[in-house]
Amino acid sequence: MHAIGRRFLQWFESKPKDVGNIIRHVLGKFDGNWFEAALLADLDLGQSAGNGSLMRCLPVALCYPELGDVERVSRIQSKMTHYDERCSQVCEAYNRIAFRILNHNEAIKDAIEAEIRQTGYESSLYAEPNCEPSGFVVHTFRWVLHILMTSNSFEEVVQKAANLGGDADTIAAIAGGLAGVYYGYNGIPERYSSQIIMKDRLHVASCRIHDWRNELGRS
Repeated sequence: MHAIGRRFLQWFESKPKDVGNIIRHVLGKFDGNWFEAALLADLDLGQSAGNGSLMRCLPVALCYPELGDVERVSRIQSKMTHYDERCSQVCEAYNRIAFRILNHNEAIKDAIEAEIRQTGYESSLYAEPNCEPSGFVVHTFRWVLHILMTSNSFEEVVQKAANLGGDADTIAAIAGGLAGVYYGYNGIPERYSSQIIMKDRLHVASCRIHDWRNELGRS
């Protein structure tokens, strides 16, 4: 948790262009205890069920080779900024889907159905969500699931999400994360992959994730 916290602070100190309101509020409240800052932000704002922790949670599934660790850290990283339990639940479900794809070679639609069946999100597997594509984490996740279940390529996932309106960029990032895990780099059209910014930094981060995962696997 301390390492994740340091990364948050380093990221914020780099003056990123776009920081969500909830995360900005938490960072303004932070005084050594992330969970306390998240609670205070929730109380001040009256809610903390945004999609910010869902947007950033995928590296947990990439880093940890054991499902129990994936579940635990998915929830912890969410609670550090988003106090609402719905955010923690969705981050865990999202990374459980990623874990199935990565570790059991499951097809993406099978992995989604296995994790989402008999949950409050099940209707999104079979019908278009009856809600706006907003930044509310419940609405975001419904649309992410629906897009992934009705698409057959990385490109189709991203295009459907980007054309939704509303919080389309974040929904595209979240849906695109799982699509990227399943279809792989070679499944990304060259006209997209050639436009990726900060390729060198992303390559370094990918190598570090690979090394971290191997180290955990040996311990």
